[in-house]
Amino acid sequence: MEHDGTNLTVTEAVRSVQLLKIDGYCATAAMEALEFIKSRWNIDGHEWEIRFYPDHWHFFEDEEMLFPFDDKLDHSEWVALKLILVSEPQRDKLRVNLSCRLVCPSQHLDPSQAKTVSHVFNRHSKCSPEVLLMLKHKLPSSGYIVNDSLTVECTITVLGDLDTADEPVPPPSDLRQHLGELLESQDGADVIFHVSGESFAAHKVILAARSLVFKAKFFGGMEETSSEHVVIEDMEAAVFKSMLHFIYTDMAPELDGELEPQAAVIMAQHLLAAADRYGLNRLKLICECKLSGGIDIGTAATTLALAEQHHCSLLKAKCLEFVTKSPETLDAVLATDGYAHLVASCPLVLTELLRAACERKI
Repeated sequence: MEHDGTNLTVTEAVRSVQLLKIDGYCATAAMEALEFIKSRWNIDGHEWEIRFYPDHWHFFEDEEMLFPFDDKLDHSEWVALKLILVSEPQRDKLRVNLSCRLVCPSQHLDPSQAKTVSHVFNRHSKCSPEVLLMLKHKLPSSGYIVNDSLTVECTITVLGDLDTADEPVPPPSDLRQHLGELLESQDGADVIFHVSGESFAAHKVILAARSLVFKAKFFGGMEETSSEHVVIEDMEAAVFKSMLHFIYTDMAPELDGELEPQAAVIMAQHLLAAADRYGLNRLKLICECKLSGGIDIGTAATTLALAEQHHCSLLKAKCLEFVTKSPETLDAVLATDGYAHLVASCPLVLTELLRAACERKI
């Protein structure tokens, strides 16, 4: 584009800067990974919500970085924020930037480095990616917590309409839709799984591409290499069906609101075991995160046993933290049937439970 050197405005933008102040910050230590503090803003005729996560789990999704017996490497814990579009968008696309930094109200400390994220909001995408503001363990010594209060400066910039009529825009990826339809239609399926009285047709090459365990079964010289029928023991049909759907679509709707909360927790427990069995690291991490956000008196002991059996050290730590947070909680958990199961199936974890209780002096 050529112009004569004078100022040229090609877009318009609406910007709002506000301070998100969190008093009594020490109380956020009791918040789970999926819990947040929210603040509502009205900008450019839209209702927005800033969500502040004091304990956000950021998972490493590159499977080459994951080691099945070293769960300490699968995530890091951050102070993070997300931007949510609460109202319906007034145009097809809202291009928005969220910028956040920690500030000191007394100004004795310079603001932290600003962290930003940009996102295109529409009717089908109302949540931005997270802004990873600071590693959680670095925050207490950073100097930004003053008198048990933390202040975050948030800047939201909403870009005006762009003239893109002459620019072709590629449609979003529909790969998961097509693979899901392939699974449902069974076209070209070359293996049938028999699970708890039900049968599921699938494609060996897709299973092998997603799971090293299936790859070894079908292309590694094992007995199932040429078999068209495989019997799966010790798994419910509904769990295998959900796992198969995840392999094809990378989605687990049963964990994302399709089921009632209690049923979703039970499904997450079974899916975690299935994911560990077949080396589906991403599904295992999703289940671990789901379970960590829903630990209560009734599920703490059984979830702790599950975490111990399937090498989920982070979920295990969350369970220990919950059980030992007060004498009343510990007594309530010890009285559950789940604790009896824990004693019978994972007796060695009782030493760690006792150590955690001693460290917290309950």
